[in-house]
Amino acid sequence: MNIGFIGLGIMGSGMARNLVDKGFEVVVWNRTASRMDPLAAAGAARGASPEDVASRCDIVMVCVSDSPDVREVVMGERGLLEGLREGALVVDHSTISPSVTLEMAEAVRARGADWLDAPVSGGSEGAARGTLAVMVGGDSSQLERVRPFIDSYASTIGHVGPTGAGQTVKLVNQILVVVTGLAVSEGLLFAQGAGLDLRSTLCAVEGGAAGSWMLSNRGPQMIERDWRPGFTIDLQQKDLRLVLETADELGIPLPATALVFQLYRALQRQGIGSEGNHALVKALEGIAGFEVGGRAE
Repeated sequence: MNIGFIGLGIMGSGMARNLVDKGFEVVVWNRTASRMDPLAAAGAARGASPEDVASRCDIVMVCVSDSPDVREVVMGERGLLEGLREGALVVDHSTISPSVTLEMAEAVRARGADWLDAPVSGGSEGAARGTLAVMVGGDSSQLERVRPFIDSYASTIGHVGPTGAGQTVKLVNQILVVVTGLAVSEGLLFAQGAGLDLRSTLCAVEGGAAGSWMLSNRGPQMIERDWRPGFTIDLQQKDLRLVLETADELGIPLPATALVFQLYRALQRQGIGSEGNHALVKALEGIAGFEVGGRAE
């Protein structure tokens, strides 16, 4: 069985590489064609377009940036709808609007195929190591059909409800990620200002009630002032826009998430949107007048 994979960015490249390394026959496509080169060298076949990928594959995975990108891949010129086989399955690993997910699923089902929304969490490290968490909405029997392939790049696969539920759960995930990231930033800023050894402090607290993935994985990067992205500020900000739009539709207040959105916006204005989302600490450093890992005045 050929597996199609569309979108070879910061997450998709690692996911597709794991499929190839596990011995599956993979057909890849990316808008920037040069990103296909490493996968082709590893044994993947090149697709000419999303339509071409869909015409050659029974399962097509998509991992692109935003709702308009998914709509273009699915419904645009030479989009996968034009080549989709009857009985095929589209698995969307992008993080997009739940309402757009329902629209895309309806269009795919009208062609006799099916759709799973299956956004992922775990950063580029998780994509490369095969340890992502996947939140799946849609028909549970379709998940079982594709589970052996998702197992290539995920250690946790959760079926969370009908179509659209996967995207909504991913927004829950992003609320928890960014608010925890704010707490890690404030904690390290406080420790720095108090003159504590930051690494000893992190080691002392991460095993207790304050422990979290963000603290253990992004805290050391903040201390080392390593801003390489597992997930960029720009992408995180896109997800927070989706969170706040959905919360507005539901009439739900999210004050802490809204604060992080504004802090990230300030960092984008400084031109650092391509840095890792843990650079959130820089917004607090600007207020405090000193840097984590630097010298407190």
